[in-house]
Amino acid sequence: MPTDTFGRPLRNLRISVTDRCNMRCRYCMPEAEYVWLPRESILTFEEISRLAGIFAGLGVRKIRLTGGEPLLRHDLASLVGLVDRHEAIRDIALTTNGILLARSAAALRAAGLRRVTVSLDTLRPERMVAFARSARHAEVLEGIAAAKAEFESVKLNAVLIRGYNDDELLDLLAFARGKGVEIRFIEYMDVGGATQWDMGKVVSQREILETVAGRHGPVTPVREHNWAPAERFRLEDGTVFGVIASTTEPFCRTCDRARLTADGTFLLCLYGEHGLDLRELLRLGASDAEIAGRITGTWSARTDRGAEERAALADRGVLHQIDSLRADPRREMHTRGG
Repeated sequence: MPTDTFGRPLRNLRISVTDRCNMRCRYCMPEAEYVWLPRESILTFEEISRLAGIFAGLGVRKIRLTGGEPLLRHDLASLVGLVDRHEAIRDIALTTNGILLARSAAALRAAGLRRVTVSLDTLRPERMVAFARSARHAEVLEGIAAAKAEFESVKLNAVLIRGYNDDELLDLLAFARGKGVEIRFIEYMDVGGATQWDMGKVVSQREILETVAGRHGPVTPVREHNWAPAERFRLEDGTVFGVIASTTEPFCRTCDRARLTADGTFLLCLYGEHGLDLRELLRLGASDAEIAGRITGTWSARTDRGAEERAALADRGVLHQIDSLRADPRREMHTRGG
C-alpha cells in the first residue's frame, strides 16, 4: 500500500460518476449556468471498474460513488455490480441527494451496495426550493425511507450555512433520531464552486456542539481510532451524531482519501489544482501495471493539506472565481466528487 510524504496510506477512493446534478445547492452549484464535461470524456462503467481493480491492488478497500448526482447515471446498479466483483473491495458506498433513490434502492442493494449517505439540508420543502432550486423534497424523504429499508448503514449529511438553515440544526437532529439514522453536520467549505462562501456563514463545530448541548445536555465524544472525516458524539439518550469540521478544525494529516473525477483525473485533495489523467492512460492502452505505477508514484509524492493551508490564511476568501471555474470544470466540487 503506497503512503505519501506524511505517511498517509491510500485506502479510500471517491469516484465521481457524473458532473451533472438535478439540484443547485448553494454550497456546491449556486450559479445559473455551468460548463459541463464533454460526454465522450466521461469514464465508462468498464473503465471505472478497471480502475477500481487497479486501486484495489494498491490497497484501496473502500469506494464511494459520488457526483454530481450519481443516480443520474443510467443503471448505476450495473456499475456497483462490476465494482463488487473485485474481492479486495470490502465496502461500496453511495452519496446521493436522494431524489432518485426510492426507485433504485433495491437494485443497488442487490448489486452489492452496502452503505448510503443522503444529503438533507432542510426539512422545509419551501426552503429547499430557495436553497437548492428543487421542489422534490418529498422524493428525498421517500429515498431516505427506502434506504432505511434496504441498507445496513444509512447516514444523513447536512451542510449548515448561517442565515440559510442553521436554525434547523436541532430539528434535523431530531428527524435523524426519529428515523434511526445518524446525521453528520458539515461545516460550509470554500471548495470548488462555493462562489458565495465567506467565513461569516460558517457554523463551526464548537457552535454546533454548544447548540446541541443547550437542548440535550452533555455531549460526549465517541473515541474512535479511525481515519473517518467525521468526529462522532453521543447524547445521554444514546443518540450519536457527527460533525465534519473541515473548515475550522481540518483533518488533513489523517486524510487517506483520493478522488477520481468523472472524466478520470486522479486528485489527491479536494482542494487540489492538478491531477493525473488516468483516462488518457486507459485509452492509450497502458497496462494495469503501468497505471498502478503512475498512481503509486503520484500518491507517494503527495504533500497536499489543502484545508490546513486554507485555515492558516489571514485573509481567507472565495477559493475560485466564476471565470476560473468555467475555464476548468474539474475545479468544481460536483466534478471531483466532494
